[in-house]
Amino acid sequence: MNALIFIVDTLVGLALYAVLLRLLMQWSRADFRNPISQAVVRLTNPLVMPLRRILPPVGKIDTASVIAVLIVAVADIAIVFVVRGYELPPAFIWLREAAVEIVRTTLWIYFYAILLYAVLSLIAPGGYSPVQSLLVSLCEPVLRPIRRVIKPIGGLDLSPLWAGIAIQALLILLR
Repeated sequence: MNALIFIVDTLVGLALYAVLLRLLMQWSRADFRNPISQAVVRLTNPLVMPLRRILPPVGKIDTASVIAVLIVAVADIAIVFVVRGYELPPAFIWLREAAVEIVRTTLWIYFYAILLYAVLSLIAPGGYSPVQSLLVSLCEPVLRPIRRVIKPIGGLDLSPLWAGIAIQALLILLR
C-alpha cells in the first residue's frame, strides 16, 4: 500500500511541479522559445488549453494557468486522502491544504532552481545553455533584491546562499 501511495503522490506531485513551473515562467517572462520551456508548455497544454477556451486572461495574468495549478493541487490533496483511506476533508481544510501545497511546491522549485543556477554559474560562468537561460529568468527576480542588500564579496555572489537559507526557513515554518 505504501508503494501505491508513493507512486500516486509522486505522479500527481510532478504534475503540480509542471503546471506551477509553467505559471512561474509566465510571471517571470521566460523565453518560451527555449526548448525546456516548450517541453513544459507541451506537457501542460492538455490541462491548460481547454481552460483557456473558457477563462479569459485578466490583465497579464493567465487565469487558465492559475486555475490549472489550483485544480492539480486540490486533486493532489484529494487523491492522497483517498489512497490513504481517509475521508475527504471539509472544503476549508481541503483548500487550506492545497494552498500550503502550492506554496511549498513553489518554494522547492525556487530552491532547486537557485541551487542549479549557482552551480552552473560556478561551472560555466558566462556560458549559454537553454537551462541557464530559463534559470536566469526564474531566479534573477528573486536574487536581485538580495544582491542590493548583500554585495558580492571579492567577486563571489552570496545571494543564492542567502536565498536558499530564507527558502529553507520558510519551508520549516510551513510544517
